[in-house]
Amino acid sequence: MTLPFGMLDLSRHRLSLRFRLEFEAMKRAMVPSLWSLLDRAADLFPGYPAVVEPGRRETYAEVHRAALALARHLYKDGPGRGERVAYLGVNSGAFLASYFAAAGAGLALVPLNLRLAPKELSAILNDSEARFIIADVGQAASLRDTAKAGARMDHLIWTGMDVPEADLPRPGGASTTSLREVLDGSMAALEGEDERLEPLVPGAGDEVAQLYYTSGTTGAPKGVILTHRNVWSHSLGAIAELGLGPEDRWGHMAPMFHLADAWATFAVTWVGGCHVMVPRFSPESAFEAIASEGITVTNLVPTMLNLMARHPQARSYDRSSMRLLLSGGAPIAPSLVGELAELFGCEYVQTYGMTETSPYLTLSIPKPHLRAGQPDRELRVRAKTGRAFATVELRLVDDAGHLVPRDERSVGEIQVRGESVTPGYWRRPEETASAFTEGGWLRTGDLAVWDSEGYVDIVDRKKDMIISGGENIYSTEVEHALYEHDAVLEAAVVGVPDERWGEVVLAAVVLRPGREASSEELRAFCRQRLAGYKTPKYIEFLPELPRTGTGKILKAGIRERFGHPRSG
Repeated sequence: MTLPFGMLDLSRHRLSLRFRLEFEAMKRAMVPSLWSLLDRAADLFPGYPAVVEPGRRETYAEVHRAALALARHLYKDGPGRGERVAYLGVNSGAFLASYFAAAGAGLALVPLNLRLAPKELSAILNDSEARFIIADVGQAASLRDTAKAGARMDHLIWTGMDVPEADLPRPGGASTTSLREVLDGSMAALEGEDERLEPLVPGAGDEVAQLYYTSGTTGAPKGVILTHRNVWSHSLGAIAELGLGPEDRWGHMAPMFHLADAWATFAVTWVGGCHVMVPRFSPESAFEAIASEGITVTNLVPTMLNLMARHPQARSYDRSSMRLLLSGGAPIAPSLVGELAELFGCEYVQTYGMTETSPYLTLSIPKPHLRAGQPDRELRVRAKTGRAFATVELRLVDDAGHLVPRDERSVGEIQVRGESVTPGYWRRPEETASAFTEGGWLRTGDLAVWDSEGYVDIVDRKKDMIISGGENIYSTEVEHALYEHDAVLEAAVVGVPDERWGEVVLAAVVLRPGREASSEELRAFCRQRLAGYKTPKYIEFLPELPRTGTGKILKAGIRERFGHPRSG
């Protein structure tokens, strides 16, 4: 099979010495400020399409005016410089404007996960002390229950449907207004050149720009601090690495409350590209947006891509506008990479990152000599986790802190440092200290091998590695074997307690619609590809796998359900 890679040679954006020098010079010459990115876009691309969403299209001049109006409202009537303002809602132009308005007012935005329970939302709001909230009217019931769970809310700005002021929900007795009222009032003042309007003093440099809260699978959620410098630097790196430009139309399909998608809010705006909003992901909504709006680039997690690749009508949609498909958020089966390349017919890049790194750490962009005329080798490179992203240094170290050899066998923890790496966790000095080495390297907790070319390949999370009878078992290896079976749609592997071996392998499996397979059949299939101790002892069939708010498989949920000691 000839793979349709190389349609855009991203290797021309490799990190050369010249780029390093220019990058450092630009950083010294400019004070990183996220508000300046929208300012720049409105100045250079005022009439360009900025936001496309159901029933609405706005240019950069219009988005800039709206964000400026909201920023002035937050600056004048908000919680005060350096404080936090939260956002709860689906992907939208209002979400994008709020990211920039918070930056323009010198506030930190706290994006809230739509899938969290009221008790979890309350914990985040109270930990961040975000008393000022911008939210979709459709989230009224959730916020009402969140207030009952103990969250303090001082003021709410409602977005979405036009609702009379008198009818706006007031959870927890908070004062409320609508985004429409805010924009109308502020824009009237701007048009009248009201002398009472104070000039904005946007956030910049090492001030906190955003707080992203972790999923809390290993304890209480903690806020990851990202500064203006972190996000600004990452955006510049992404533009260089991915060749982003004003002709690009980014598909916001993954949720904007998560960095798998949110990073593009800033990088795409910087270059004057268009933001196409898909409020809620489904394979149909994603394909329809690509076909109708000419989306050129997007980033999706493997579970989303799996659903799109398996959709029975996938090939009936027009996908010709796509030039670049990014995948990240979880390991991906190599077989799926090949399917996606054939389906979309565009450049495919596997990404790996963390909230703590703004998010990208690696990209699987093959070097030129790894492309030329060898599609099988190129596919193997693209299915790897990737080589270091432009803004970070990366290393693999063993438990003693020594670099592991680049032999594709020796396993070490990925550690990184750079200007896109978080300074730490919100009001968690002990956890911040434990996350970094003495040399300032962030411990990712991900175990990987790497090759002579510098490409790393994750084998497991430290916490997900299974130790059975003294042998290390990496869950991704077992999952990849299961994915080779044509009846398997999704699979997740965890360790469960065992009296004899300490732990044994359990696989949670979702079968493709209309397909059948027994536990015995799948175990025999794995046994042909894996050592006996790696073969799942238990296989549980589920209608769907538990997921986080971003759609990633939640292995903690599988352990909680099936992780009890068993006999036999």
